[in-house]
Amino acid sequence: MKKNAITIIIAAVLLVIFALLLFTFQVRQSEVVVISTFGKPTDTITNAGFCMKWPWPIQSVNRFDQRVQTFADIPSETLTADSTMLVVNVFVGWRISDAKEFFPKFPGGSALAAQKLLENMLRSAKAAVVGKHNLSDFVNSDASQLKFNGIEQEIQTAVEEELAKNNYGISIEFLGIKKLGLPENVSQSVFDRMKAERTKLITKAQFEGEAEATKIRSAVERQAADLVNNAIADATRIQGEGDAEAAKMLGVFQQNPELAVFQLQLAALKSSVNQKTTLILDERSSPFSLFQNLPANSTGK
Repeated sequence: MKKNAITIIIAAVLLVIFALLLFTFQVRQSEVVVISTFGKPTDTITNAGFCMKWPWPIQSVNRFDQRVQTFADIPSETLTADSTMLVVNVFVGWRISDAKEFFPKFPGGSALAAQKLLENMLRSAKAAVVGKHNLSDFVNSDASQLKFNGIEQEIQTAVEEELAKNNYGISIEFLGIKKLGLPENVSQSVFDRMKAERTKLITKAQFEGEAEATKIRSAVERQAADLVNNAIADATRIQGEGDAEAAKMLGVFQQNPELAVFQLQLAALKSSVNQKTTLILDERSSPFSLFQNLPANSTGK
């Protein structure tokens, strides 16, 4: 009897476990589950924990990873608006936003099949967007002329519109240009074009510098001419004032010529001697003729 009881208990436990396996399932934190009834999606479960279901073949559990998945497309040659071949490589982050719509669109809800679809969409969107932009929007010596952010947003918008139109249950979380390149046969021509643009900028800078130098030089020359003209005017004024004073003195000297001669002799003598000066001179020569007839003891003073 004791053995039969143990056997019954074990059988009951196994039956409970089997029933749990048939009627329950667990949802992980990183998963989203779609419950399909007779092959058609009927419910979506996003919260982690244990859930109930009918056993197969009535209902089945389809699990999907709801985390962001990333991939980079294969670099492909794309023609720009100015007919330059450009190699563009784009990376994408995507996730399943609506598992109930995602599940029937791809065989068995295959994430690999979804990625291949995204790669095709991305290739078409990339070609369309790059074809609207010139090479200078991607490669430019002036960083302010680059349009990377706008181009990336255009590509992402194009892919999102295609996904929404067909309701694939996929959302694009981020998208960006991973790598840009030039085919070897066009690299030299692009470098030559960049060199020409740089030369144009240098020529413009030189022209502006020369114009500024000419402006400064003209201002300095004009200022120097003004200074010279002002100096000449001042000299002319001073000379006129001196001539006027000389004319006044000339009138006085004309009234007394002897006084004038005496004043001139004194001025010449004063400029010729200093204190304690010993002179050897001819008293008969002007202005030293003033010393004639002076007492001998006064000549040294």
